Amino acid sequence: MIQIFTTGGTIDKQYFDASSEFQIAASLVPEMLQQAGIEGGYRLTELMRKDSLDLDDRDRVCIRDAVVGSEAHRILLTHGTDTMTATAEVLSGVTGKTIVLVGAMQPARMSRSDAEFNLGFAWAAVQLLPPGVYIAMSGGVFEAGRVRKNRAAQRFEPA
Repeated sequence: MIQIFTTGGTIDKQYFDASSEFQIAASLVPEMLQQAGIEGGYRLTELMRKDSLDLDDRDRVCIRDAVVGSEAHRILLTHGTDTMTATAEVLSGVTGKTIVLVGAMQPARMSRSDAEFNLGFAWAAVQLLPPGVYIAMSGGVFEAGRVRKNRAAQRFEPA
């Protein structure tokens, strides 16, 4: 059983008209998994609906507590890309679990989003990787503490 925790971020953003205002909407993760033919083997829990720039230390403690408290040994965590590496660092002390953080540069609701690819890639990674904390983005799997977001190139890369 894979535990999926959602926290918000771009993957679940929904934009409104020309003002470019957004809100974090209900996650499309279940729909994306169903479209990929995955209809079981996971439990989904929404922890919060926040832009990652709005996450604070208390939120990261909440995320860590949920991961530690989960009976699952394989955890998939959707997260905004701006502070994904900070949350991965907080989770790096968790042992005995494979934890994969994933997000998107464009909302899943947009036609040219990387969300579906990233989610599928992370789904495979969480099943195959040994215990540890990883970020699955930009077609790569990176260990916590050894990755950075290159904002100019809009991708993750080794640190």
